[in-house]
Formats: sequence, C-alpha cells, structure tokens
Amino acid sequence: MSTSALMPLLAFVAVVAMIPLALWLMRRAGVGGAAQGNLMRVVSSLSLSPSQKIVIVELMPGAGGQWMVLGVTGENINILTTLAAPAGVPLAISEPHAPSVAQLIERFRQGGKVGDGNHG
Repeated sequence: MSTSALMPLLAFVAVVAMIPLALWLMRRAGVGGAAQGNLMRVVSSLSLSPSQKIVIVELMPGAGGQWMVLGVTGENINILTTLAAPAGVPLAISEPHAPSVAQLIERFRQGGKVGDGNHG
C-alpha cells in the first residue's frame, strides 16, 4: 500500500477517534441540556406499559415551582394536570435507589468496590 492510499484511512480513523473527545468536551461545557441549573427536571416517572408512562416534571425547581403531570405515549404527550410544587420535597427525589452507571464508574475510579452498597 502506498502512502496516498493510507491518507484517507488515517483521516477516517482520526475523525472517529475525535468523536469521544468532542462528546466529552460538550459534556464538560454543559452543551446539550446536560448543564446544572436547568429550568425543569423530572421528579418521577411511572411506566404503565412499554409505550405509555406518567411523568411528573417540575418547572422552575425550588420555591414557587410547578409540577406538570404528563401522560406520555409513543405518539404524543398530554398534560394531565398542573400542580403547585409541594414545599420540602428534596431535589434528590428523582434519583434511583440503585446507583447509575456513571456513579459506578466514578466509584471504581476512586478505588471503591462496585458492589459495596454505598449509594452516594
């Protein structure tokens, strides 16, 4: 193979290798809705069937926020009701009891055991 035939292959490999780097940079910069301090958050979600669920979304988290109870299907989203957000609900209510994959990876990087039972 000549060097002129390897150039397109090397360029392709370089572009593919840059994709994870670009995604990591976007995550660090908060691009794409992953930033903290968003104006809404999912409080809870309940699956009714594989294609239907009920989701509670809090708008303007904190004091004076509102909860929207949404019916979500594969085709559309319907507002079932809107409520004033109750006082004293912790922000961590939507966190699952089991650790997420990101939490497991972080715990592994810090030298902890993956199955040590600490969820935080």
